[in-house]
Parts: sequence; C-alpha cells; structure tokens
Amino acid sequence: MTSRRKQILQVALPVPLRRVFDYLADRQAAAGLAPGIRVKVPFGRSATRIGVLTGTTTDSDLPASRLKKILSVIDQEPLFSKTEFGLLKWAAEYYHHSLGEVIFNALPAPLRQGRPASRKKKFVFRLAADAGADLNRAPLQKEIIDMLAAHPQGLAHDFFSDRRWARPLNILQQKGLICREEAPPDVQPEPAPQPGFSLNPEQQQAVDRIIAGADHFGCFLLEGVTGSGKTEVYIETIKHYMEKGLQSLVLVPEIGLTPQLANVFRAKLGTRTMVLHSGLSDGERLQAWLQARDGDAAVVLGTRSAVWTPLKKPGVIIIDEEHDLSYKQSDGFRYSARDVAIMRGKMSDIPVVLGSATPSLESLYNAARNKYTHIQLSMRAGGAFHPVTSIIDLRAQKMVGAFSNTMLSAIDAELKQGHQILLFLNKRGFSPVIMCHNCGWTGKCSRCNVNLTYHKLDNRLSCHHCGSQKMKPEQCPDCGSDGLLQIGHGTERLSETLAGVFPRARILRIDRDSTRRKGSMEDMVNSIRSGAADILIGTQMLAKGHDFPKLNMVGILDADRGLFSTDFRAGEHMAQLIVQVSGRAGRSSDKGRVFIQTHYPDHPLLHTLVDSGYQTFARRVLEERRQVDLPPYSHQVLLRSEDYRREANDKFLNEARALFGRVAGIELYGPFPAPLEQKAGRLRYQLLLQSSERNRLLSAITPWVQALEKLPAGKKVRWSIDVDPLESL
Repeated sequence: MTSRRKQILQVALPVPLRRVFDYLADRQAAAGLAPGIRVKVPFGRSATRIGVLTGTTTDSDLPASRLKKILSVIDQEPLFSKTEFGLLKWAAEYYHHSLGEVIFNALPAPLRQGRPASRKKKFVFRLAADAGADLNRAPLQKEIIDMLAAHPQGLAHDFFSDRRWARPLNILQQKGLICREEAPPDVQPEPAPQPGFSLNPEQQQAVDRIIAGADHFGCFLLEGVTGSGKTEVYIETIKHYMEKGLQSLVLVPEIGLTPQLANVFRAKLGTRTMVLHSGLSDGERLQAWLQARDGDAAVVLGTRSAVWTPLKKPGVIIIDEEHDLSYKQSDGFRYSARDVAIMRGKMSDIPVVLGSATPSLESLYNAARNKYTHIQLSMRAGGAFHPVTSIIDLRAQKMVGAFSNTMLSAIDAELKQGHQILLFLNKRGFSPVIMCHNCGWTGKCSRCNVNLTYHKLDNRLSCHHCGSQKMKPEQCPDCGSDGLLQIGHGTERLSETLAGVFPRARILRIDRDSTRRKGSMEDMVNSIRSGAADILIGTQMLAKGHDFPKLNMVGILDADRGLFSTDFRAGEHMAQLIVQVSGRAGRSSDKGRVFIQTHYPDHPLLHTLVDSGYQTFARRVLEERRQVDLPPYSHQVLLRSEDYRREANDKFLNEARALFGRVAGIELYGPFPAPLEQKAGRLRYQLLLQSSERNRLLSAITPWVQALEKLPAGKKVRWSIDVDPLESL
C-alpha cells in the first residue's frame, strides 16, 4: 500500500544507488522549497547525510509510517539554475550513474559537507600615501607599486592570486608602502587590459564566424595548426561576450596549463579570471565557484570538473585541446567533459567552441556531417614557419642510451646555436623494468601483475597503476645474484645520459615526479621561458598548450608504442601526441626541426602523418573505421566488473549477457579481460555492447541496467557502466 496526500520530498544522496529517496516534510515547509537546495536527512540506522532536493510528490512506494522526516534545510535558494540542474539529471541518465553522486561531484567539498554557500569579504590593495621608496633592487615589489600607481582605486586581492606575489606583498605591507582594505560591495576593481593585438585574416574570419551565432547554440570546431593563434581567437571571442555582460567558461585538459592561460586572459582582457581545478584548496575552490555562480567572474577557467560550474550569465563555452583523453573521467562517474559541455551549450542555447590542432575523429566526423561548423587556421601566427620533420631509422644504429647518433648530433648543433631542445618520452622514472641477468626474475607489482618502474633518485620500485612502492632489492629475490639489470628508459635515465654527453648543458626534467610540489610546474615553465634551461626532458605534460619562444628542436624518442597496439584508438592517440609535441618547435622566427626515432620507418600510418599531415592521416583512419564499423561510425557501452575472484566476474557478466538477450542492431562481445587485467589486486573483466544507432543502444541498456541492480551476482562484484568508452579493447 502506498502513502498518499502527504507532501513528500525527493532527495538525491551521494550513494551508488540509481534512485532518489523519499522524506517527509510538513506542507508549509515543503511549499517554499525548490529543487537544488541542500537538506540534512537521516539515512540508515544512525547516520545523517547531506542531500539535494530534486522534487516533491504526494506518492511514495513506501507507506507513510516508514518515511522519515528531514532534519533541516541548509539553503534558502537553489545552488543551480533550472538549466544546470537539468544538465545534471541528463548526465545521470545518459551515463547511467547515481543522480546523487553526479550532483555531489559538481559541488565543491565544503558544500558537500553542508557548509554555507557564502562568499568571503572582498579586499583590495592600495598605495599608501607615503609610497615613494627606491625599489630598483626589488623588481617584484616595484612592479606591484607601479601597477597600484596606475590603479588609484586599488586592485582586487584575487588579482594577486599567483603565489609569486605573496612575499613581496607582505614586505610592502610591513614597510607601510601599501595597504589592504575591504572593498565596498558594489566595487569590482580590475586591472586595465594590455594593448590589443592584430589578428591575421584567418583568425579574424574565425572570430567573425563564431560571434555570428552568438545568441544561440552552435558547435564550432576550430582546427588550427600548432602556433596558429587559437588563444587569440578565444580572447577576441570572449571580449565579444564580455561587452554583452556575459560569462565565458574555458576548459583545458591539464592543471599545468591553467596558470599561463589565466595570466594571458587577465592581461589581455583586463578582468579577473576564476580558476577551478583539483590543485586548489577546498576554500579557494568554493570561493571561485561562488563568484562564478553569482556572475562576478567574467571568465571561468578550469579542468574537466569545471564543466559543472554554475554561471549566472552564460555566454560561450570553449574547450581547448578538445581531443585530449583527460576530458574523460576514467573511474567512478565516467563522463566526458567535452560531451557534457556540448550538451550544456545546447540546453543553455549558447555557442560551444572546440579547439585543437589534432581534433578527435569523432569531432571531425561530426564536422563532415555538418553537425559542427568547421573553422580552420592553416598558418602559424606571426609569420613563423612550420617545423621540418625527419624520421630516424633506429635499425642498426649505434645507440647511446636511448639516443641515436643522429639525434645527439642534432642536439649538439642546436646547443651551439643557443637554441632550446625538447626531448619527449612518455615514461617517467629511470627504467620500466628491473631484471635479474642470472635467472630472469623481473620486479612485478603483486597487486597489478605488471612490471614495476625503477626510480633511481628514490631507489624505489613503483607501480604506476596502483601507486604501491618498495625499496629496490640489492640482490635478486629468487637466486640471490647481484646482477640486477635496468632495462629500458624513462625520463630520469634520459637526464642522466644527456648529463654525461653534454655536461655543460642545463637540463630540466618535467614529469609527474618532478612537479609534485604545488606551483612547481609554473616555476619550471617560467624558467624555460626565461632561457634558464637548454634541454627539456618531458612527458605529455609538455606536449600541449605551451609556447616556448626559444625552443627550436623537438626529439621524439619512441614513436613505436602506438603502431601495433590492440586498442583501435592507439594510432589516433599516437598521431595526436606526435603532432602536439612537434608543434612546440620553432614558434618564433626560426624554422624548427623535429626528429622522430623509430624501428619502423616504413610504417604507412607514420609516413602518412609525416608526409601528408594530420588531416590526411585522420581521413585515412576514419575510412578504416568505417569499413569495420568502429566509432565514430558505431557507438559503444562497456559493462565493467571487478573482483578478487575471476569466477565472480564470469558469473555476473555471463548472467548480464543472458539477461540482455538478443536485440536487433546491437552486438555483444565478451566477457573478456580489461586492457589491464589486474589492478590493486582486483581482476577486471568487461562486456562490450556496440550498435550503429546510438538511440537504439541507449534505449536498450536503460531497462537492462535497472535489471542488473537486482541481480544477486551483481551484489558480489564491483560493476559499472561506461558509455562512449575511450579504452574499450
């Protein structure tokens, strides 16, 4: 028997159940509550939870006697607009994830904990009346004084959020040269914009086409070769929306790209740019989130999760490096920030710009079908030349570590001319394998069954999948031999090799290990731009978005990894990485050079990319995909299962396959092992569903997922649904 005629609140909770929960509230209290406000509710036998109201009803599947009352109401106003709340509901339905977890994923941590959604007081820095000291020997202090002198009304505290200003600001306050004051509520001090720049004809045409559709939804694919000035197009587009009093949301794939882009936006636009990414403290993230929601941030810049940031006056969404895999969440709530951004633009009726030098094949496919407006920038900005690319055949070459003699000669020539060199290898650590020369033992992770990487600086063996570490043994654990060999090369080993060959060169290594300290990536980028480094050794962290004027040569040390992978997307990802990292070379007046080392110099995909460019490469790979009906010509959903026992995975996935049955137009494959079969001790298997009709596939899996939740075998494993997976085979 169902309960009726009582006002029932439907509350989403951050639990993995794909449902909302019913609670009671008196009719008068419920009448004033709107979807999107937070409430505190009892949950379970003794626990309490923070939840978000999704709606009200008078019906419940439970009798009234079993419904609990809410404990308190936290917010007076919804945290999200109706459109933003609709986007969250769409995402939960499309990706088949718990609505409560989707909503809480979009909130800063303090709001998830029930803290008030309130702003801190605003402060400005102003010149003191007696500011006149000689600061020629303190350039940062002098720069602050000069900026404040140019802005008598003061500059916002947020304007000096870069940590390099912290110490000089404190010193100037101690000297009494500047003062920090609370800003009036209606005052928004902003820096004056720097002088503008002239767009070339291609850039101007791109801006004109984007803003021609400024007042309605449209998706623009901005394909510009590396160094073509896509950032300038973004800036001019944002200016248009700022003049109309509208906000811009800009997404980038890496935290390391946010400081430099934020600084460019602040300088060129003369406005504060709110930055949102996982590197911020909880308090910093909350304040930036609230300023965006209240409309005080003209530009919101962030990584993947910033796509959920509420905007009071949305104008345009820009996704830089739209092809990047970082936009897809790989665990938990598996969403694509790029695809969510496009749906957000559609729901808000605002334009979306996808920028890349190497667009994803999905985006090129949509552009070919006229779903996206395709805009191309073929010239490098400022008259810079495209780099010249050469393939180095490693077969029968004498090697010095990971370097061919040809590569070393090229490095030597660039150093003599005073140029910077970037050497790319997407493997951190010293060596990816430790092996006993006597018995063949190799160091493996017992939890993931993969080789442990040797990190020489820490003398540790580390698993790059689960994070487990242990000290490197002095002797072989199996035979006791001292003959432990270090096989292969990582960025640490490259640095050691080059230090021996070029002892006078200043070598800078940039990878996840060397940039763990907060702000270290920004410090290294500034060091590169200042010319304080000669040779840069880096992983994909350096492959995208960075502009180093003095860098003239790029060396790609291992181009073979993507040529023979079982993953059908590997060739696409390889090509994108090669083009992106090659694009760092010769962005000023000098003609850059790119050298690619390979054992397969005659591979057709590699030759197509080098000889004919990314567009020709993409057309060829798209045609191959069409012939075998792979994405984007088909659509996929993965059912993943994890457990310590293989038989538990087999039982669940086989029952799931039988439960799905036969559906016309949908193919099922598996169960089969995941690419990384074991991770952190759990065995991982999956079932793949594929169809050429997206709507048919999504309609079929909705009731299937609901049935899976009731399977007894499903309660004994950890399972998840991945819609539009990027790692499927």
